[in-house]
Amino acid sequence: MPYTSVNPTTGAVVETHPDHTDEHVDALLDRAVATFQWYRTTSLSDRSMWLRSAAEVLEGELPNIATILTEEMGKTFAAAKGEVLKCAMTMRYYADHGPAMLAPEPVESPASRSELRYDPIGCVLAVMPWNFPLWQVVRFAAPALMAGNVGVLKHASNVPRAALCLEDVFRRAGFADGVFTNLFLPASKVAALIADDRIAAVTLTGSEAAGASVGAAAGAALKKCVLELGGSDPFIVASSADLDRAVPMAVTGRVQNNGQSCIAAKRFLVVADRYDEFVARFAEQMDALVVGDPMDPATNVGPLVSASQRQEISEQVADAVAKGATVHAGGVAVDGPGFFYRPTVLTGVDPSMRAGCEELFGPVAVVQSVPDLDAAIAVANATPWGLGASVWAMDPAEQERCVAGIEAGMVFVNAIVASTPELPFGGIKRSGYGRELSALGMREFCNIKTVYVA
Repeated sequence: MPYTSVNPTTGAVVETHPDHTDEHVDALLDRAVATFQWYRTTSLSDRSMWLRSAAEVLEGELPNIATILTEEMGKTFAAAKGEVLKCAMTMRYYADHGPAMLAPEPVESPASRSELRYDPIGCVLAVMPWNFPLWQVVRFAAPALMAGNVGVLKHASNVPRAALCLEDVFRRAGFADGVFTNLFLPASKVAALIADDRIAAVTLTGSEAAGASVGAAAGAALKKCVLELGGSDPFIVASSADLDRAVPMAVTGRVQNNGQSCIAAKRFLVVADRYDEFVARFAEQMDALVVGDPMDPATNVGPLVSASQRQEISEQVADAVAKGATVHAGGVAVDGPGFFYRPTVLTGVDPSMRAGCEELFGPVAVVQSVPDLDAAIAVANATPWGLGASVWAMDPAEQERCVAGIEAGMVFVNAIVASTPELPFGGIKRSGYGRELSALGMREFCNIKTVYVA
């Protein structure tokens, strides 16, 4: 199946790219391996210089690159510019802080000298999704390339322009050909690629099904694997919450990236004494959002990525309504061209409904009343996922109960869940394993080598 870019605002095909032939893939992998043998010997100062140069390219061509993201997957132009700038910021972060993260660490032992070294491991395959087509690649690539690895990208088939753009950015920044390689490859060939001796490790951001497939292939090949999978993140509103802060951030947390984010707030768990006020204010603000052309500065929510994605959301909401859920805002697709869906607030959702047991990858919020904070924590944990959680409470005791009690890889208090280069990013349970970003993420793809000198 060829890589096809479709503009979600119009439904029109923008461009199509054929899959690479097996011969072309072989040649690119050979080049990547050969490049690694040289690149691993380059200085940290050179790698920092190239990363800073890549950041400068992104910043210097911000409107053009952001337009690619908007036209390819539908995010608002403002959000696309934010994504590009976040990528540049992260490149600069690892250029500045990477050398210290990679410095040998002395360890006290009976030896005259003992330490831990962080050495690169080789070609790291990244299997990436469409929803943050630059950021989710860069949050792997910036630390991996800083560590001396080379990257091989198998991007989602609907964002070929973003994939080619990023490969071009790294090349023009001064990285040698082969340091970052884009492959147009069908999903059916990923397992064989993981098994290839030229691939040292693999990282994936995607669905549970994709994670299970990639994890199985990596396990069979005895290769390191990092998986960042789905989430159904809770947004807990405690008795001490400041609703003037919490409600607007609940809206942002649900509709960021047009609702298509693994760390978006999806389940809103509100203690009973704040429930009525929260629902009324939340539904009013969700209903007031402007849905439309993502290039228009007035637009808050653009289209979903595809017709099939909108159909999925429509069916999940229709199933809930048919089984007794109440719609407080939205609940309908937008007529006309493109793949638009109104921001939606549902209550009365239970686990018998698809909206109560599946991840909602679109601007649809489920709000549930819970008796108290302990019940909110219990409901938050009663899910197969454990990516992130957002907690809204001004009382320190309530904050600490949530931080200690929630089963998730990340807990944000009085803030929505976000990724930042300083902090590790990842989840537990069916949301995956391993970490991206921070020193921990960088070292996922390092040989942590023990050195003992008697």
